[in-house]
Amino acid sequence: MRDKLIEIGSLTEAALSKSIHALEKQNIEEALRVISEDSRIDDLDEEINDLAIILIAKQQPVAIDLRRIIVTIRIASDIERMADFAVNIAKSTIRIGDEPLVKPIIHIKKMHKIATEMLSLSLKAFCDEDIVLAKQVADMDDQVDDLYGETIIEILELMETKKNYSQQLIQLLFICRYIERTADHTTNISESIMYLVKGQRYDLNS
Repeated sequence: MRDKLIEIGSLTEAALSKSIHALEKQNIEEALRVISEDSRIDDLDEEINDLAIILIAKQQPVAIDLRRIIVTIRIASDIERMADFAVNIAKSTIRIGDEPLVKPIIHIKKMHKIATEMLSLSLKAFCDEDIVLAKQVADMDDQVDDLYGETIIEILELMETKKNYSQQLIQLLFICRYIERTADHTTNISESIMYLVKGQRYDLNS
């Protein structure tokens, strides 16, 4: 289960990176690949769930072993949702098409870099059962939130002066939201790690 979780995490991290690269380069073919490759991530999520059922039925785990299975299912679900956000970014890229970007996507790239780093570190925290690292990952969400707020204001201001780019700007708003939600799901992973190790729930979003 852990191997499959690492695989789904690596594939999702790659999908997020490809989706932003496709946006920056306005590469429709790369965006389409992100969409087509999502099926493997969906399959892995199902495989992890199936393995969990088999393990619970055959091994009847208790205490931390049972928590480890439950947490793996939760984390896989969060990662699968992040992969969906990568697909959504790719779809927005396709909708923007070859229309010149109204401005460089500097803040969007910064948000994305932090969010993908959060995902990578959260997987390490899970493998090491490192609650200190898990908390550090959750704290990084504030950086994404700050950039999200700044970028949204900037795009809304551009809507007033660049009315011809309104459809593109709407897609950029969506993309910002997808990245912000990616970071939120990574925070969920940190909370799951805390539950795994401590046996109690923590709200790291507050």
